[in-house]
Amino acid sequence: MMSLKNVNLTEVVKRQYFFKLKANIDAMSSLVFLQLLAMLFSMGGSNSFHSSYDQVALEVSYFSGDVIIGFTMIWAFVTAITITTRQYRNHDFSFVTNRLSSSLSNILFLLTASIIGGITAILARNLLLVFKYIFSEEQIYGIPLTFQDLLLGVSATIIYLFAVSAIGYLIGALVQISKAFVVLIPVLFIGMLFIDGVMNRDPFIAYVFEFYVMESSFGLFFVKMVSTAALFFIASISILNRLEVRR
Repeated sequence: MMSLKNVNLTEVVKRQYFFKLKANIDAMSSLVFLQLLAMLFSMGGSNSFHSSYDQVALEVSYFSGDVIIGFTMIWAFVTAITITTRQYRNHDFSFVTNRLSSSLSNILFLLTASIIGGITAILARNLLLVFKYIFSEEQIYGIPLTFQDLLLGVSATIIYLFAVSAIGYLIGALVQISKAFVVLIPVLFIGMLFIDGVMNRDPFIAYVFEFYVMESSFGLFFVKMVSTAALFFIASISILNRLEVRR
């Protein structure tokens, strides 16, 4: 039976997006668990040093949200890979859909997940400091955080998570084409590090880190990260479009 009703791409993407928000609620639960675990690991401080002179001993520990953000990045990476699997792709066939609408709704879901992850990661960092103030008998010093600093930190974290999810989505798409990429991608990455070590030069990953992470201008940082994420997502859409309609 054929339908005479025209299907609007925007409407299909919207329906799939809200469906995926409900269907992937477990991903949000795992985010909370990982961030709590990261807070536990961060209770001892991210860095410390000791000094002593005569009968005076000094121990200084630094507390930050780096571990929490790192765990959240791992979560975003794994979540992006997971939604490219056949099981999750088959959920889309509850709708009148195609590969493009499926990928677009996935990207919107990953963007939403990045926003939630970025906000909760920064809040978890502040909660960690509150716990230290309440339960620690040690002297605690903190750098005053303005609203602008908070907004900048949340924005940067969201952008990082979205870029990491773009990498995960591309890897997931490649794996759907061939399972050989499960082995090939780690081998290539480790091989590049090995070759850089043998040739006694800085690892390629160091240049990538400097290009993206060490950018002092937030505007340029935003353009670099979002443009790169967009390229990864475009490549992923092209790859997934080559898959059969349903396997």
